Amino acid sequence: MTRFPQSARPGPVAGLYPERRTEPLPALDQLAQEVGGYLRQIKGSSASAYRPSVARIERLGADLEELPLEELTRRALRLSEDMHRLGLTKPMIEASFALIREVSFHTMGKRHYPVQMIGAMAMLDGRIAQMATGEGKTLTATLAAATAALAGIPVHVVTVNDYLVARDAKEMAPLYTALGLTVAHVVPEMGADEKAAAYAADITYCSNKQVVFDYLRDRLAISGNRKLGNERRLLRGLCFAIVDEADSVLVDEARTPLIIAEQAGDNDARLASYREALDFAAALVKGRDFIHRVDERQIELTPAGSERLDLIGAQAGGIWRGKLRREELMTKALSAIHVFRRDHEYLVMDDKVHIIDEFTGRLMSDRSWEEGLHQLIETKEGVELTDRNVTRAKISYQAYFRRYVRLSGMTGTAVDIRGELWSVYRLSVVSVPTHRPVRRRELADRVHASQDAKWRATVAAAAKSHAEGRAVLIGTRSVAASEVASRHLSEAGLPHRVLSASQNKEEADIVALAGQDGAITVATNMAGRGTDIILSPGVAAAGGLHVVMTERHESRRIDRQLAGRSGRQGDPGVVEAHLAVDDDLMRAHCPVVFGALVSAMTRAGMGVDGPLGRVFVRRCQRKAERSDARTRRSVLKVDEKVGDLLAFAGRSD
Repeated sequence: MTRFPQSARPGPVAGLYPERRTEPLPALDQLAQEVGGYLRQIKGSSASAYRPSVARIERLGADLEELPLEELTRRALRLSEDMHRLGLTKPMIEASFALIREVSFHTMGKRHYPVQMIGAMAMLDGRIAQMATGEGKTLTATLAAATAALAGIPVHVVTVNDYLVARDAKEMAPLYTALGLTVAHVVPEMGADEKAAAYAADITYCSNKQVVFDYLRDRLAISGNRKLGNERRLLRGLCFAIVDEADSVLVDEARTPLIIAEQAGDNDARLASYREALDFAAALVKGRDFIHRVDERQIELTPAGSERLDLIGAQAGGIWRGKLRREELMTKALSAIHVFRRDHEYLVMDDKVHIIDEFTGRLMSDRSWEEGLHQLIETKEGVELTDRNVTRAKISYQAYFRRYVRLSGMTGTAVDIRGELWSVYRLSVVSVPTHRPVRRRELADRVHASQDAKWRATVAAAAKSHAEGRAVLIGTRSVAASEVASRHLSEAGLPHRVLSASQNKEEADIVALAGQDGAITVATNMAGRGTDIILSPGVAAAGGLHVVMTERHESRRIDRQLAGRSGRQGDPGVVEAHLAVDDDLMRAHCPVVFGALVSAMTRAGMGVDGPLGRVFVRRCQRKAERSDARTRRSVLKVDEKVGDLLAFAGRSD
C-alpha cells in the first residue's frame, strides 16, 4: 500500500486549504512518467497484492464479532486517535477495515465482502477500482471514506447526480454515525452557510458538477475577482476524493469545461439579432456556405459562406458590421439548427430548454450553453429567453480533479481508458474480481438495413422474453428514440414503462419495477448509472434480465454499463443489440473504407450482419473515441495555458 500523504490533512503541513498544484513537465520528464506509468499499470493492475491484507482483516474481524456496538464505537474513537498520531499505515488500515465491517453489520446488516475490501484498499492507494455492476460499490466506498475520515482527512465522495448524492449519504449515515463520524451531502438548492456546514463534515457526498462549482466560488472569493454574496470559503480544501462512476466523471464529461457566469441582462436588445441570425443561417447552403463536421459536432464556414456573410453585413448593418462578431454569431446559429437537436441534446419542458446529459440521459436544468448559444436555441424553439451568461471563471474536470492531494475512484469500466487515466490524472487501475461468477450471455450484434427492420427485431425480441416471464430492458440513446421504441411496443400490444430524461423524478419507482415478471422497460443511458434492477424470483428462474440495445454509443464503456444491468451478482441474463446502418453512430463516424460497401448492401436491402457488421460497428466506435479523446486533450491544453490566471494559492493568508 502507498502511504497516505500528510498534506492531505488540513493543518500546519498542508495549510487550511490543501490542494495539489500540477505544473507542465518538460518533454523528456513527461515521457519518463508515461513509461513508468505503463509499467506500474502492468505490475499493479492485479488484485492479488491485496489478498494478504484481506486475510488479516478477516482474522481481526473474527475477534470483534461478539462485541456490542457501543464497544465498537469506543474502539473506533481510540483507533482514530492512533491514526491521527501515526498516520494511515498498513496495520492501521487493516484494523480500521475490520472495525468498519463489524459496525456495518450491526447498523445495516451488511458485512463487506473480500472483493469490496480489495476495491477499498485500491482506492486508499489512490487508484481506480474497476468493479462490475452490482458488486456494491456504494458500500465499498465506506471502507475507504471512513478510514480516511478517522485519520482526520476530509473526504469527498463524488457521484454523478443529486439523486444519488442524497440517497447514498442517507443510506450510509448509520454506519458513519456509529463510528463517531459526521456525514453530510450537498445539493444545489442549499445556501452558502448550509454548504459550508456540509463540507465541514468528516465525509461529504456531492455531485461532480456541484463540487467543482463550489470550488470556483471559493477561488473567486479568495482572489477577490468577484463577490458572490458570501466570501467565506465553502470547502476545506481538496484532500481526498472518491469518484463514483469515475470513467464518466473523469473522462466522458471532461470534454466540456465548467463555467461560473453572471447574467448579462441584455436579451431584449439582442432578441432581434438572434432571430435574424437564425433566418440568415437557414438561408445558407450546407456544403457550399458551411461544413457540418458531424463526428466533431462542429460547424465551419467556407470561404463562400464568409463572402455571403460580408454581403449580409453590408445590408443588415448594426451587429452584423463586425466581421468576427457576425461570423461567431452565425456559427452559433448554424449549430443551433444543425448540431443541437430537440429530444437528443436538449428537451423542451415547461416552456424552457433543458440540456440533456449525453452520457446519463438525465436533465441538467441548472446548466446552459454559453455566449448566446442557449438563447439561440430558445429562440428557435419559441420559448421565453433566459438571460445571456458572461463567463467569470471556468475550469475543466481534468484540471480540477488533478488538484486533489489524493484522488481515487471506482467504476465498472476503466481498463479500456487506463492510459488516459494515467496520462491525465496519474491514476492506475486495479481490476477487482466479481464476488460471484458472471452468468450473463452476450449475443452477437445484429446490424439491420433500416430503422424499421431494427425496431421490428427489437419488438420481436422483447415479445419473446415477455412471454417467457423474463424482464426486458430496452436501451436507447435519446428521449426521441425512447418515444419511437414506445410507439412500436404499443403497436405490438406490449405493456411497458418508459424511463428517460422527461420522467427523471419517477426514476426510482420505474427502476424498482423493472425486474418484475414480464416487465418491459424502455430506458435511456441513465439506466446504466447508479441504479440497480433487482430481479423477482420468477424472473431469475426464467433466465434473468434481457437487455436489448437499440444503438451503440460512441464509447464502448457506456454500452458495457448498460449491459451490466443484466447478470449482476451472479444472476442469469442475456444482452443483445439490434442496430441499423443509419444509426447516429454509423452516420457520423462511418470510416470511408466501409462507406461504399455499406451503401451497396443497404440498397440491396441487406443488413451488415455477422462478422462484417461487428467490425463495422467497432470501427465506427474507435473513430468516435479518438475524436472525443482529441477534444478532451484540447480542453486540457487550454486549461494548462490559462492555469496561471485561474489558479490561486489556497492559503489562509
